[in-house]
Amino acid sequence: MARKATNYDVTDLKLAPKGKKRIEWADNDMPVLQLVRERFAKDKPLKGKRMSACLHVTAETANLCRTLVAGGADLVLCASNPLSTQDDVAASLVADYGISVFARRGVDRDGYYKHVHAALDHSPNITMDDGADLVSSLHNEYAHLAGQVIASMEETTTGVIRLRAMANDGALKIPVIAVNDADTKHLFDNRYGTGQSTIDGIIRATDMLIAGKTVVAAGYGWCGRGFATRARGMGANVIVTEVDPVRALEATMDGFRVMPILQAAKIGDLFCTLTGDLHVIRKEHFLKMKDGAIVANSGHFDVEIDIPALKALAKKVNKDVRHCVDEYVLDDGRRIFLLAEGRLINLAAAEGHPASVMDMSFSVQALTTEWAINNGGKLKVQVYDVPEQVDGWVARLKLKSMGVSIDKLTAEQKHYLASWDMGT
Repeated sequence: MARKATNYDVTDLKLAPKGKKRIEWADNDMPVLQLVRERFAKDKPLKGKRMSACLHVTAETANLCRTLVAGGADLVLCASNPLSTQDDVAASLVADYGISVFARRGVDRDGYYKHVHAALDHSPNITMDDGADLVSSLHNEYAHLAGQVIASMEETTTGVIRLRAMANDGALKIPVIAVNDADTKHLFDNRYGTGQSTIDGIIRATDMLIAGKTVVAAGYGWCGRGFATRARGMGANVIVTEVDPVRALEATMDGFRVMPILQAAKIGDLFCTLTGDLHVIRKEHFLKMKDGAIVANSGHFDVEIDIPALKALAKKVNKDVRHCVDEYVLDDGRRIFLLAEGRLINLAAAEGHPASVMDMSFSVQALTTEWAINNGGKLKVQVYDVPEQVDGWVARLKLKSMGVSIDKLTAEQKHYLASWDMGT
C-alpha cells in the first residue's frame, strides 16, 4: 500500500480484514466504476486536489473513495449519518487503502459533527456531500474556506432541496452540482435502490411478513415510487399519501389507494416516510394508529417522524426489543414500534443500496468531480445539473456491462429529427 493514513477516528482497526472482503465483494458488481478507476489511475484528473467527502460509509462508498484516490485526490471521508457507518469498512479504508476516515457507527450528535469538522479541517478544494451537512457546516463555521472550493457534489434528494433553498435565499457561497438529479442516479438509485433496500431494512429489523399488510408510503417521489412498488410486489395492500397533486394523480393511476395520512393512520400496519420533509408523521397520526403499528423512515434525516411527540405520548419506552426496534407504549396500552430511531432504515438495519445500482450513482459522482475540476474557473455560485454527456456515458457503459445492446439512429432519422419541413 502506497498510502498510509495517520489521521482518523474509527471504531476498531482489527475489523479491517472483514471490511476489505465486503469492499471487494461490492466491487465485483460495480463494473462501470471499475472502468472509471482504471482511467483515473492513468490520467490522474484529481491530482493535487484536497477532497472532503461526507457520505454513508459503506462498501460501495469505499469503492468510490478508491476511485477518487486513484485519480490523485487527497481524500478525507466522514460519515453522513450516525447509524449508516459499516465499522469494518471504515477500518479497511484506513488500514488497507490509507484513506483518512472519521466515522463510528452509533456516534452521538457531538461526535458526528466533530467528524464533519475534521473533514473540513482538511481545507478542501472539492467537497462531496450526502444530505448537505458538510456544506452547511462549511457555510456556518468554515466560511473562510468557501473561496477555495471549486465545487461540491450533492448525492441525495434532501441535500439538493437544502442547497436549492440556500441558492434561492442568496446564502450559497460555492458552486454545487446536483448529482442526485442525474437520470442515471435518481431514476435507478432512488427508485430501485431505495425501493429494495428499504424493504430489506424493514424485514431485517422486524422479521415481518409483508404480504397481506396495509403499508403506507408517505411520499411518491422516486424513492416513494420504488418502495410502494416493491411492497405491492410482495403482496402488501399499499396506500400512498402525498401533498403534490400531480404525484398523487400518478399514484392513483399506478393503481395505489391515495388518501390523507390522517385517514391512513387508522388502518396502516406499516408506515414509511420517504419525503425529505419535517414531521410527516405527527402526534395526531400516532393517536389514530392501531396497536402494534410499525413506523420507519427512509428519508435522509431523522426529522420526518416527530419522535419528540411520540416520546411525549408514551408512558413507557422499551429500547431495543429487537435490533433497531424501540417500543413506545401509549397511555391506553397501544404500542407503536419505531425502527432505527427514525433514521434511514435501509442503512441502519440493512446494508443500503445494492452495489450494482450504486455503480451508476458513484460513477456519476466521480465523473462530475472531474468535470467540476476541468471547468472550475467557469462555474458560478449556483446549483448545476449533471452534464448530459456524463449521464449518457454511464448509461451506455452500464448497458454494456449487462450485455444489452440498443439501436442507433440512421442518417435519415437524424436528418428528420433535425428538420421542421418534413411533416405529413
